[in-house]
Amino acid sequence: MTEVVNMYDAKAQLSRLIDRAAAGEDILIARAGKPIVRLVPVEDSLPRQPGMLKGPAIPDAFFDPLPEDELKEWE
Repeated sequence: MTEVVNMYDAKAQLSRLIDRAAAGEDILIARAGKPIVRLVPVEDSLPRQPGMLKGPAIPDAFFDPLPEDELKEWE
């Protein structure tokens, strides 16, 4: 069952309302008797896995020293 809570009461009870919404209750917050927002729990997302967004590999030549003429340009 959906419960409609006015804005004033929602401010005073926000922590309690969040706990109830997280437990699965449908909570609507209203202003002047008109529902304006719904509290819903965040869907569980998959845990992050390292390496999912692997980019292109860095070639070994990237770590080679620069040629002398290019080094002079950086000075």
